[in-house]
Amino acid sequence: MIRFNEAPYIGKEFSYIEKAIRSGKLSGGGEFTDLCQKWLQEKCGDSAGVLLTTSCTHAMELAAMLVDIKEGDEIIMPSFTFVSTATAFVQRGARIVFVDIRPDTLNINETRIESAITNRTKTIVPMHYAGVGCEMDEINTIASAYKIAVIEDAAQGVMAKYKGKGLGSIGDFGCFSFHDTKNFTMGEGGAIVIKDAALYEKAEIFREKGTDRSKFFRGMVDKYTWVDKGSSYIPSELNAAYLYPQLLEADLIIKDRMASWELYHSLLSPLAEQGIIKLPDIPEYCAHNAHMFYIRTKSFKERASLISFLGDRDITAVFHYIPLHTSPAGKKYGRFNGTDEFTTYESERVLRLPLFYGLSAENVRYIADSIIEFYS
Repeated sequence: MIRFNEAPYIGKEFSYIEKAIRSGKLSGGGEFTDLCQKWLQEKCGDSAGVLLTTSCTHAMELAAMLVDIKEGDEIIMPSFTFVSTATAFVQRGARIVFVDIRPDTLNINETRIESAITNRTKTIVPMHYAGVGCEMDEINTIASAYKIAVIEDAAQGVMAKYKGKGLGSIGDFGCFSFHDTKNFTMGEGGAIVIKDAALYEKAEIFREKGTDRSKFFRGMVDKYTWVDKGSSYIPSELNAAYLYPQLLEADLIIKDRMASWELYHSLLSPLAEQGIIKLPDIPEYCAHNAHMFYIRTKSFKERASLISFLGDRDITAVFHYIPLHTSPAGKKYGRFNGTDEFTTYESERVLRLPLFYGLSAENVRYIADSIIEFYS
């Protein structure tokens, strides 16, 4: 059986976890948390800092707190995204305003954003699908004109770039995921990138249950106390210790995944050239990170048949997001602005193929050959 995903493991994780155990500090905020944060900040460039979190969901929740989302505020985002993109704001009383996606990258359609803005709009949340950057220049221009924040959902975007800038470092905030389906993992985990230094300091407090504990550990206060609202968003050192050796080998992991991505693309290009399937569209100014390889079939029915066909050949292929605006909660907590021209149509055609660190070229060829056999 060829699984859809296998969590990355490079062989050094156990020794790093053992080091964390022997350090005597298993709670968050220790050596490995700091090392991961420093590595991420180097990749993100112009930011006040990066904080590791217990998940990308919690990174989004922190961003919502820092922007001070209140009851009745409106948040603009694509409907073709993971549920956490929306729930981080809904739990603070916000209404979600969904807009359509682009038919090429499946990212938020930047030309549909401005018409969705009202006097209640607080934030735009572009999600970088498959590690391919949204049109951030245009999005930031719109946000600046209306004085609203931009929170990048870069869950899939670690080490991917838009016009030379790292995804997650272009808006006011960026949120990463280190779930075991991502290029780098700590099982469950995430990180938030913060541009503003004052908000970075505030985020440290929110992340540490509303206390100034981080300042205490840096020797800036002689004791720590409760100073603001907050929650427990800091991961265990064991999680950070598992992640850090992967970050050190990030180039190796990306190279391995990219080889599989490019082999898929080469082998399946004849079908795309015949108009039978559609392959991922990568704008020339975007450098993706081989987070996923997907094809688009001609219809929902065809996709279901192909999934079944591949399953019979011990290949696990999966569909992706069901548009949030069509879900019970999406209807309750949000609305779709404008016309759903591409969101539902494209979501019913997307089929993700197995892609993970260590996937063999032999298996990629077998999967591609099976798809070709289906269509022949």
